[in-house]
Amino acid sequence: MKTFNEISQLISSELNKINWSKDPQGLYEPIGYVLSLGGKRIRPALALMACNLFSDDVRPAINSALGLEIFHNFTLLHDDIMDRADVRRGKPTVHKKWDDNTAILSGDVMQIASYQFIAKTPDNQLKRTLDLFSRTAAEICEGQQYDVEFEQRDDVEAEEYLEMIRLKTAVLLGASLQIGAWIGGAGEKDAQLLYDFGINIGMAFQLKDDLLDVYGNEAKFGKKIGGDILCNKKTYLLIQALKLAKNQGALALQYWLNISDEKSGNDKITGITSLYNQLGVKQICEDKMQFFYTEGIAKLEKVTVLSNKKQELRNLAENLMFRQE
Repeated sequence: MKTFNEISQLISSELNKINWSKDPQGLYEPIGYVLSLGGKRIRPALALMACNLFSDDVRPAINSALGLEIFHNFTLLHDDIMDRADVRRGKPTVHKKWDDNTAILSGDVMQIASYQFIAKTPDNQLKRTLDLFSRTAAEICEGQQYDVEFEQRDDVEAEEYLEMIRLKTAVLLGASLQIGAWIGGAGEKDAQLLYDFGINIGMAFQLKDDLLDVYGNEAKFGKKIGGDILCNKKTYLLIQALKLAKNQGALALQYWLNISDEKSGNDKITGITSLYNQLGVKQICEDKMQFFYTEGIAKLEKVTVLSNKKQELRNLAENLMFRQE
């Protein structure tokens, strides 16, 4: 079995082989830029690790893994425009370094490239891989649309939010695992268990992201802390706070939510974080994370390969759960 570090090195090596130095440079240079920023490479790693559970040779899954990673980064280009995010992985986002039109068009090419790599999936797994990948791509768009609509609503329920992050984040982790498992030769039951493992770990991953945006270390997190608070983003923390706040607490929360003055940004972050602490929503979010993590590990344990083969996936899930960046 390959370790996560070995898998990561293989992915980085294969990504570096892709030639983005093409004309027009204004179209391809931003793609090379965003892919050079690194990141955790979780999705391609999951695909290769799932493949490795059932096969010693992960190379048949590499093109599919690269397609998954390129697709994920394409979504980030467009998300950063929609969120007006200035920083990604500690560096300027593409729309800030270039402009919105560049980020849109370069993202479009990345989406096309992702399908070109997925199309290199071994023939015996190509049809269902393309079907799952296409379904997942549409689900991610659905999740993003819910995220946008939630910005205009004050009545978003926790379960609605959890469904949104399932679509926006978790389904791609699940699909990565299932595609890798199929290519490795897994049976349908094991492939489905790995998909379900990915869904649950993806849910925990996104809830952790919500926490880090408020309680993380900015240097480690790679983007400004409190960004979700400044734009009144409907995170699990805010939804729980709106539900729990009463009397003076509810008035204080609405006061801060109504402030959009950039000069008051730091005060708003401090004020809402203080309310979160008083209401105990950090613990509520951590408890929900633990629920999904436990569910995910339970699915992984049912996969019918030797327990020691699954240790790297257990370790990765734990690292995502307790990460600080």
